[in-house]
Amino acid sequence: MRPASHPNARDYNDGSKEKPVIWTVSVSRLADLFRDITLEYDDRATIEPIDLGFEDAARHIRERMATERCDAVIAAGSNGAYLKSRLSVPVVIAKASGFDVMQALSRARKITPDIGVVTYQNTMPALKEFQDAFGFRIAQRQYATEEDARAQINELKAGGIKAIVGAGLITDLAEEAGLAAVFMYSAASIRQAFDDALEIAKLTQLESQRGRGTPGGAGTADTLRAKHGITDLRGESAAMEELRQTVVLYARSPATVLIQGETGTGKELVAQAIHRENPRMAAGNRPFVAVNCGAIAESLLESELFGYEEGAFTGSRRGGHAGLFEAAHRGTLFLDEIGEMPLTLQTRLLRVLEEREIVRVGGTRPIPVDVRIISATHCDLEQRIRAGRFRADLFYRLAVLRLMLPPLRERSDDLIPLAVWCLKNALAALGARPHPNLQAEINACAPLLQSYGWPGNVRELRNLMERVALFLAAEPLQAISPGFMLKAAPELMQGVTAESACAPLAAEKIPATSTENISQTLARFDGNRAAAAKHLGISRTTLWRKLRQDREQSVVR
Repeated sequence: MRPASHPNARDYNDGSKEKPVIWTVSVSRLADLFRDITLEYDDRATIEPIDLGFEDAARHIRERMATERCDAVIAAGSNGAYLKSRLSVPVVIAKASGFDVMQALSRARKITPDIGVVTYQNTMPALKEFQDAFGFRIAQRQYATEEDARAQINELKAGGIKAIVGAGLITDLAEEAGLAAVFMYSAASIRQAFDDALEIAKLTQLESQRGRGTPGGAGTADTLRAKHGITDLRGESAAMEELRQTVVLYARSPATVLIQGETGTGKELVAQAIHRENPRMAAGNRPFVAVNCGAIAESLLESELFGYEEGAFTGSRRGGHAGLFEAAHRGTLFLDEIGEMPLTLQTRLLRVLEEREIVRVGGTRPIPVDVRIISATHCDLEQRIRAGRFRADLFYRLAVLRLMLPPLRERSDDLIPLAVWCLKNALAALGARPHPNLQAEINACAPLLQSYGWPGNVRELRNLMERVALFLAAEPLQAISPGFMLKAAPELMQGVTAESACAPLAAEKIPATSTENISQTLARFDGNRAAAAKHLGISRTTLWRKLRQDREQSVVR
């Protein structure tokens, strides 16, 4: 039996001004944390727990939404990811912060030095440096399904791991395997999810009220939205200014756009900005739907894009399922990694672009769609055309407007400001305050950062700064010096010249320290040269030599 409906969970059409309705979904110990936090939000929203998971939860929610109202759903981990891809209602995924992970590892370390961390789909690369610096033995595993998670935990147990850190499902399975389990979520992270859900729920209500009585209006609240705009394209370089101007220009046109650029340059960010800068899209809260063509199996990608009719294949939903083209109707569909789309689907996509209609898998009825297509790729599509892996006619239909994103190594003026901004955000996410001299300390590391090639571009810079923030949060008094930066990110050594690498300390040749910086640093440490040298990432001998050179230059001047 399903839980009784809350009296406030009425249909949208009643016209009443009610509190937002939020459902929390969990089948693990996270439910207790949800329940505790719910009391704090009782005066601002109608919140109801659903003690189900995965397909059971998805089916339950779809059935109830046929007659009831829900403005947002909160879930976590693999359960949240599953629901997000299968529900039309906005799903907010509660995420453990870096500080949560640190606290969980600290609790686990009190139990045993042999710790396993099991996370959904992706591991945490920053933990490798963290364990090396603080003497932890951390074995990381990722999982996709419950059975996969159980197998990973059993493998860790066989390898001598005594404690497992993870989300609710993982800790339940760890205890089932006879291991110590440490839950990684904190109340602060769950409150953030509730805050996010509250904001989304209010927006959903507002859009629903605007859409009443207008064709298609009721569906607007259930679609995805572009979260980023042109102000999120950060950087003051000439290349970024030109990019922003092009975004504004392309936003005025309904033509297709092909965005090309290396991985991590922000292709989806630019696509969202183009969508948001279009007055028609922004004013009407039109949907922005994104799909990675390289991340979904060919057999699934077809049904995800075009939808399917009931009975189209074994396991298909009753009543069929609308695809992403239908979800993006009157808005934008962003096809990321378009170069990975199978040839058979390229033919179907070309027909959609020509006919402006789709046919669901297993169906015969054409469904008109009004969708703007923005696609992106990191590969050379023209080379793939020559290799017979991409249709030339589709390429020209997708690339009416073209945009090439500059790699980070060609935006040297933006590198340091971006590093500072990323580091401040990462520290804030950990609940740590930035050092008052953070800007000057990052400036001292500029030659080191600028000598690196940044193959992962802005995404790599952001991830690296999250790692640096983790180290700083663990050692709050630690100054950011080139030596410290190399300790946290040894890959930066790839940019250090052979001459520098032969020096006693590679980092000593890196800082471009001025007389004023050295004097300020000495004053900061009350003339203690050892402390000043450690802060700058150089030896005391190098510090003394720089001081002598600066004095000699001052005499000449």
